[in-house]
Amino acid sequence: MAGVAGAASTVTTTKTTTRNRRVRRRTVVAAALAIYLGVAALFVAALSVLLAPAGGGGPLFGARVAVVELDGPIVDVDEVVRELRAHRDNPLVKAVVIRINSPGGVVAPTQELHAALTRVRESGKPVVASLGAVAASGGYYVAVAADKIYAHPGTLTGSIGVIMRLANLDGLMKKVGVDFVIVKAGRFKDLGNVARSMTPEERRILQVMLEDVHAQFIDAVAAGRKLDRAQVLGFADGRIVSGAQAKALNMVDALGGLEEALDGAATLSGLSKPPRVIGPRRRLSIMDLLRNRFDLGTWMSLPPGLSVFKTPLYLMD
Repeated sequence: MAGVAGAASTVTTTKTTTRNRRVRRRTVVAAALAIYLGVAALFVAALSVLLAPAGGGGPLFGARVAVVELDGPIVDVDEVVRELRAHRDNPLVKAVVIRINSPGGVVAPTQELHAALTRVRESGKPVVASLGAVAASGGYYVAVAADKIYAHPGTLTGSIGVIMRLANLDGLMKKVGVDFVIVKAGRFKDLGNVARSMTPEERRILQVMLEDVHAQFIDAVAAGRKLDRAQVLGFADGRIVSGAQAKALNMVDALGGLEEALDGAATLSGLSKPPRVIGPRRRLSIMDLLRNRFDLGTWMSLPPGLSVFKTPLYLMD
């Protein structure tokens, strides 16, 4: 009898242990599921806050206006182009406002941004440009791709021109006893060599190229602003103008800031004012953190690709 009782007790203990393991397993699974659902809820809440419209209304759904920022010299535009493409393909986005704070930049990336904004317009979505403190040269080139341009009265804009800066270190090299040896195939392959003076023929070649790109700039302004080319030639001499002057020259449509630009985009797309807004993507790099932490702005102000002695053709003041 004692043996039977011991065996029964062992069986009971085993069943209890098994049952406890199952309960613990279920508890762990339930806790993991609760954590997962909690994280998902927090993600949805955060997304709701990020996409919350300025004027109220549903936080996640509904037509809205997207804001894209163009800040600083125009050198690498891949991220901005991808952002514009995403808004172009997003059915919730009915219009795009591009906020420009740029003195200009390299020609080809500037033209790539212009083309990307044109594609947004061709998809049936209005584009409005909002000019900030500076939207000159390449910054203005980008703006003329928009349906409508807003500028502050004191915005610095215009500067419709092209420039190429090349250093001549011939005298310095001779003083320090440095001699450059150039081996080339092609008569003008070393055009722009900093170790010697430029020849008249080399200068002519560069001047013809600059005038060609300048003509492209003028054509883009004339087409975007719906102005006669002769009218554009009247202010396309590289001069800087204020926003108020630009308004008088029909270079911009209206005076106002980002809020007015958003309302203008809402009107063009048939949305109520103020519209729901998708804010710009924030791009933060290690270099940005270093600049902010150690105040390296003055030492790191020259963008990559715009070196002192080997500068590409660019639209910048």
